[in-house]
Amino acid sequence: MALTDKLPASLTARVPRTYADLAGFLGSAEAMRRFMNLWPPFLCSSIHITAIDADFRHVRVRLRKHRLTANYVGTQYGGSLYSMTDPFWMLMVLRNLGPGYVVWDKAAEIEFVSPGRTEVSTEFRLTEEHLAQIRRETADGGKCLVWFDNEVVATDGSVVARVRKQVYVRRKPGSDRDRRGVSTGR
Repeated sequence: MALTDKLPASLTARVPRTYADLAGFLGSAEAMRRFMNLWPPFLCSSIHITAIDADFRHVRVRLRKHRLTANYVGTQYGGSLYSMTDPFWMLMVLRNLGPGYVVWDKAAEIEFVSPGRTEVSTEFRLTEEHLAQIRRETADGGKCLVWFDNEVVATDGSVVARVRKQVYVRRKPGSDRDRRGVSTGR
């Protein structure tokens, strides 16, 4: 028996089950930002999304520093440094391409550069060049594997970590238009 089977129908009718449901439920960038700031993995790790642009092309995230987020030697916990970067490239690509695409995280790398002794932050910027590359490489139904990079920086601007995420993208079979309504030629 699923958890939703135990909930009243008035609640389960609003639970998103598909991309279209999720996009409607968290349609605006502000709604997604608020929702994700209350999401337990972020809330309990002191990860806070400070901004998501309305077009889902720019996101800013910070990780507060206090004793619950520190590791054994008193610096930012490496798992939290990675967690603050985890979902954003995939979400940004998905929200910009739309439901005609399958988008997944494929791989990740993190390089710890210096100890995080203060609050840290990072920014994500998805460019039209990234999206054009993905559209080109997936136009014939093939997959696209694209790497995205960002740095986690301390309050003084020093680099604490470098993170790389590889995102897998493929057009869904039978899908011939992207989010902009532009035909992909299929």
